[in-house]
Amino acid sequence: MARKKEYKEEEVIEKAMRLFWRNGYENTSMHMLEKEMGINKFSIYSSFSNKHGVFLESLKCYKAKTNTMFEKFKNASNGVEDIKQFFYDSVSICNQEGNEKGCLLTNTYNEFSGSEDALVKEQMTSFMDNLKNLFIEKLKMDTSKDKETILKQANFLVLAKHGLVAATRVNTPKEIEDYIEMTFKSI
Repeated sequence: MARKKEYKEEEVIEKAMRLFWRNGYENTSMHMLEKEMGINKFSIYSSFSNKHGVFLESLKCYKAKTNTMFEKFKNASNGVEDIKQFFYDSVSICNQEGNEKGCLLTNTYNEFSGSEDALVKEQMTSFMDNLKNLFIEKLKMDTSKDKETILKQANFLVLAKHGLVAATRVNTPKEIEDYIEMTFKSI
């Protein structure tokens, strides 16, 4: 007879997500996961197969946590102002109690950029493509811009977003605000 789980998968994955968010994939050991999640290796392997399985579930958990912010952005209709608000909303997630600085998805994108891990790469490519397409959609609301300008600005904004999440780890709130405001002076 199988033993009954004495933990909720959603709760232990959220703990693992925060650990990966704080340390990255490579710098997170199975021992660290056991300690953070409060379950043993057998339970981790039983529920998630391995560290990689825990990581993939952690990425899903993070996406679910940020879904409201993305839905708000997607459904907004004020063009560049919506993108600017999205930048501010992204920063506010880092400032919520219990959350880490930066963005788990952007951190993962950077960590796995040279990796052969097809599953993680696919998720990161999908995330970045979706983000860029949302930027393009909002930039198109300004009908005075041609396709080439919109694409250049979308590329710029993707890079600016990467810079923003890196900056949240070390810069002051005033410096972050100035960065966002200056970014949108050029759009």
